[in-house]
Amino acid sequence: MTQEVPGENPDMDPAADDQEAADAAADPGERLETNGDEEKLSELELARREADEHRDRYLRLAAELDNVRKRASRELENARRYGLERLAQALLPVRDSLEAGVAAADNADVASLLEGKRATLRLLDAALEQAGIAELDPEGEPFDPERHEAMTMQPSGTAEPDTVLTVVQKGYSIHDRLLRPARVIVAKEAVPGNED
Repeated sequence: MTQEVPGENPDMDPAADDQEAADAAADPGERLETNGDEEKLSELELARREADEHRDRYLRLAAELDNVRKRASRELENARRYGLERLAQALLPVRDSLEAGVAAADNADVASLLEGKRATLRLLDAALEQAGIAELDPEGEPFDPERHEAMTMQPSGTAEPDTVLTVVQKGYSIHDRLLRPARVIVAKEAVPGNED
């Protein structure tokens, strides 16, 4: 009978024992370092993939932003070129009316010329209204320095002080924006015994 040596397995290959012993003798920190390097390489590869994804996303967004800029620029240019198209279409009948009035002036009497001018003025008012241009005729209203330009002040016994007595030139606004202030004469308090 063979005697077994304690700690020795008869089924094991002695060469494997030598390898195991060499592995055990090797520095355990070195084995961990190899695993750490693999983890670091894996993390680095993951970071590179993420960086590539971010770069691709950035390039797509930059291209999209550039397209939006170009489209906005084209739309702005078209608005500049053709923004007055609606107003121009509304003004063409006014021009036609004036042209017809000039052509008929030689054979027309004063009453028909006056009626032609009134009709043309109505056409012009409709064209301005269609373009969003509103007339400012503030007679009898309180003076508003943001919408009215005072030409002078005049004493009045009938109107409240700081009220528009007379409109010298009408003003105009487009939507909520002032195009031209109304030029007005403003009432001031009448001084008793002083008639100017």
